[in-house]
Amino acid sequence: MSFNLKVKLTTLFFALFFFMNAKLKSQEYLVKDAKIVFLGDSITQSGAQPGGYVTIFDQIVQEKFRELDIEVIGAGISGNKVPQLLSRLDKDVLEKNPTTVVIYIGINDVWHSEKGQGTPIENFESGLIELCEKIQASGSKVVLCTPSVIGESQSNSLDQALDRYSEVMRSLAAKFNIKLIDLRQQFVDFLKSNNPLDRDKNILTSDGVHLNAAGNDFVAEKMLTALGCDYKASKANQVMRHIVLFQFKESVSETEIDEIAKAFGQLPDSIDQIIGYEAGTNVSPENLDQGFTHAFVVTFRDAKGRDEYLPHPAHKEFVKKLDGKIEKVLVFDFEN
Repeated sequence: MSFNLKVKLTTLFFALFFFMNAKLKSQEYLVKDAKIVFLGDSITQSGAQPGGYVTIFDQIVQEKFRELDIEVIGAGISGNKVPQLLSRLDKDVLEKNPTTVVIYIGINDVWHSEKGQGTPIENFESGLIELCEKIQASGSKVVLCTPSVIGESQSNSLDQALDRYSEVMRSLAAKFNIKLIDLRQQFVDFLKSNNPLDRDKNILTSDGVHLNAAGNDFVAEKMLTALGCDYKASKANQVMRHIVLFQFKESVSETEIDEIAKAFGQLPDSIDQIIGYEAGTNVSPENLDQGFTHAFVVTFRDAKGRDEYLPHPAHKEFVKKLDGKIEKVLVFDFEN
């Protein structure tokens, strides 16, 4: 055997070794007869309902790992904080003999501080340590998830507190070698690129906290990826575009046209369902505009947002301003 061939075979051997080792490591959670419990608050409670992130997680796992007989259990209760998780840990989690416990907590520990009922950060930390120690002592793995958002805009009153509590979880995960899913950072990064109007809600949440369809899909993707299953969230990256083209009557003055365009541009201020807005006049050199001069592109999270926009009082009031001024209009909707 030549020296070069020996080198190639040796290189191939180590490449295969590291590949298999990485593959096995990524599958340490999704194994034969695994039982995965999602422990948390109302986000997890609703996550176990149809369309929720726990349900999506279960559906994808059953589809891709059916032969492994994996059981997925939701254990979320509305309003829970770290102390409540501790009080029901034995009954709701450990008695089920899980192989992995995914802890998604922290929103209420921070949020409820506004009414003096939050969890002091030192108690949050000590409570998490006790949770992790008890779960690990039972032989189960722990996965920690940082709290996501309390408001989806770029600046919220509780952002700094959420960051501090998230940092506690990051430090604990590193210190005790616990798997971390940094939902806080993942939400912030996504919203920077997908919330151009700086909405407080309706991007990944329905109210700034609780997940909408896109948010559940987004969280399910992060959970599945972290636990060793490839899945790409579709709803999180899918939006509804509502395109409106106007040709104004020749009798309409430029001042009137400007007033209509300004009124259209003010709709996002009144209608929360609008998460993106663009407008402009035709500059195409192809002469295919068919007389349309003004374009407006309104973006919604989904078709439901569009359907709520159409009968909205602010939209209906705007439509009245068009009376007698439009020669023709074209409306085209699509999901990207």
